[in-house]
Amino acid sequence: MPAVEGLRAVVTGGANGIGLAIAVGLAKAGATVGVLDNDAGRLDVVISENADVDLVALACDVSDRQAVHKAIGTFAADGGLDILVNNAVVFHYSPLAEFPEHEVHRMLDVGIKGFLWATQAATPFIEKSTNGSIINLSSIAVSMAVGRTSVYTTIKGAIDAFTRQQAAELGAKGVRVNAVAPGSVRTPGASAVITDAGWAQREAKSLLGRLPEAEDVANAVVFLASDDARCITGVSLKIDCGMSIAGA
Repeated sequence: MPAVEGLRAVVTGGANGIGLAIAVGLAKAGATVGVLDNDAGRLDVVISENADVDLVALACDVSDRQAVHKAIGTFAADGGLDILVNNAVVFHYSPLAEFPEHEVHRMLDVGIKGFLWATQAATPFIEKSTNGSIINLSSIAVSMAVGRTSVYTTIKGAIDAFTRQQAAELGAKGVRVNAVAPGSVRTPGASAVITDAGWAQREAKSLLGRLPEAEDVANAVVFLASDDARCITGVSLKIDCGMSIAGA
């Protein structure tokens, strides 16, 4: 695995699922990782269960701009910041005509505003790094037609655009900005909205006959955060076992 030895990272939504795998993956590769999540109790468990790596709990709601600036600022003040992984997400699948207003607001608050606030808070510190990198979590849903996911896919499409614009804005300051676009990963959050039949259908569409795991996404993030990817910026890397190009 590429090394991020001695670097410091923040991962939003890092207490569960893909975010947790990314946080642990970065830490195992040598980084000190601030795990930012709104579930303080779960953060305590994560830190306890991974005592062999350098994880720091940052308990706050990523949609709260002031709280995010405080949490990231406090972590960065203790030794700087090199890497930000914008991962936090809220899942809700439903036909658009039936989509509850409160779910739309929560998904936008976390999935777009949360990315904006965390990037805004982290950028002044990351600009001082010699290997500054921001990695955003997108989705292959952006390039596929998937029913009941209009709000989620719209958010992830915005994240792809955000990634390109930030790559252009921050490139002159030495900061690389990329995205990873996982396929269907069987996390607790995804399993709450995808049935067993849905998982089977997704696996059947995979060119490799399987679905990616959270650790596969983490490995890609570690690569993009490392110096091995020093010439890569503005891209969205699909991690989907070929599902997005398999056709109907």
